[in-house]
Amino acid sequence: MISFFKSVHEDITAVVESDPAAPSYVQILLLYSGLHAVWTHHLTHWLWMRNARFFARFLSQVSRFLTGIEIHPGAEIGRRLFIDHGTGVVIGETTIIGNDVTLYQGVTLGGTGKERGKRHPTIGNNVSIGSGARVLGNITVGDNCRVGAGSVVLRNVPANSTIVGVPGHIVLREGKRVVITDPKDISDPLSDVIIRLATEVRDLREQFQKHTHEALGAEPNVSIDAEAPARISPADLFVEDFQI
Repeated sequence: MISFFKSVHEDITAVVESDPAAPSYVQILLLYSGLHAVWTHHLTHWLWMRNARFFARFLSQVSRFLTGIEIHPGAEIGRRLFIDHGTGVVIGETTIIGNDVTLYQGVTLGGTGKERGKRHPTIGNNVSIGSGARVLGNITVGDNCRVGAGSVVLRNVPANSTIVGVPGHIVLREGKRVVITDPKDISDPLSDVIIRLATEVRDLREQFQKHTHEALGAEPNVSIDAEAPARISPADLFVEDFQI
C-alpha cells in the first residue's frame, strides 16, 4: 500500500514537472485521464500476472471507455509514465515502457502482423513520443529519444536520437544533425522504386543517344562507363529525370 501511494505521488509530481498548464494537485488527481488509465493498469497488470485475465481485460475495457486510452493488461510500464491529452493512445500487450516516458494523444505502440511472442516495441527511459506517432513491431527506441508527431517508426532507434517522418528516419543523434543525402537512407519502398526507375530512364537515354549517333555514322557523344552509376547519387538521378 505504501508503494502504491508513493507511485501515485511520483505520477502527480511528474505531471506538474512536465505539463506547464497543470493546475492544482487536487485537479490533477481527479481530472487527468492519463493518470487514471495508468493507475488502472497497475491493477489490471497485477491481475494479468496472476492469470485472472478475464477480469484484467474487463477492467481495462472499462478504463478504455472512461478515459479513451487503451492499455493492454500485459504491457509492462515503468515509473512516472505521463500520458498527456491521451485520447486514442493504444499500448499493446507485449510493450515494455521504461521510466519517465511521455506519450501524447493518438500514440500507438503496436504490432505489425499476426506473429506471436514479443511483437510490440520496447521504449527506453526518458522518451517522448509526439501526437499521432506510430511505433510498430518488436523494435527498441533507446533512452532519451524523441519521436516527432505523426512519425511511423519501424526500425530500432539508438539512444539520444530524434526521429521524424514516414517512415521514421533519424535527424538528430547525440545532439548532432544527421543529414540525409541518399533517399535510400530513409528506407522508403516508394523511394526505392523511384530510384530504380530514374536509373533505368538514364540508361535508356544513353543507349538511345548511342544508337542514334551510330545510325547517323557519327561518333556518340555519350560515354557509357560501367562505373558511372556508382558515382551518381540517387538524388541526382531523381532531380535530373523528373524535374518539372
